[in-house]
Amino acid sequence: MAQILAPSTQWQMRITRNSVSSSPMTTKMWSSLLLKQNKKWSSKSSAKFQVFAVKSENGTINRMEDLLNLDLTPFTDKIIAEYIWIGGTGIDLRSKSRTIPKPVEHPSELPKWNYDGSSTGQAPGEDSEVILYPQAIFKDPFRGGNNILVICDTYTPAGEPIPTNKRHRAAEIFSNKKVVDEVPW
Repeated sequence: MAQILAPSTQWQMRITRNSVSSSPMTTKMWSSLLLKQNKKWSSKSSAKFQVFAVKSENGTINRMEDLLNLDLTPFTDKIIAEYIWIGGTGIDLRSKSRTIPKPVEHPSELPKWNYDGSSTGQAPGEDSEVILYPQAIFKDPFRGGNNILVICDTYTPAGEPIPTNKRHRAAEIFSNKKVVDEVPW
């Protein structure tokens, strides 16, 4: 098993014998990929990033096939929440991540967060704080595990929606009783 330790996430790579039949690779290629107990682990590390790899007869394994067999099971119980919102142009998406200690069931359980809106064109330079209000939660298909994507609305510190917050106005319209009672088809 090779292990890659990235700054915020740790992943494992497992290459098993039963994977051989699912790929058109030759037996010789697979035997150079399979992890044997007598192989030595080598490590290259810096303060923030470590990569562990297996040495084979041809040198360090560095093949695209390795990526296809990655086991992306996280090594931590912490959850990465990726806060996502619509940027100042109305067509760009922005995001930032935070680590939360336990799973959440509803957006109201997540903390509000802020960012500098002057850099995104959503607030003037003198009063540039913008607050992110979590509105919806989805499982993160990219990171897997219990990690989540959090769709957010943007507000001023006073609690007013900023002009580029189109989700707020749409939510008002769709929650109106006249619209809710309407059956379009």
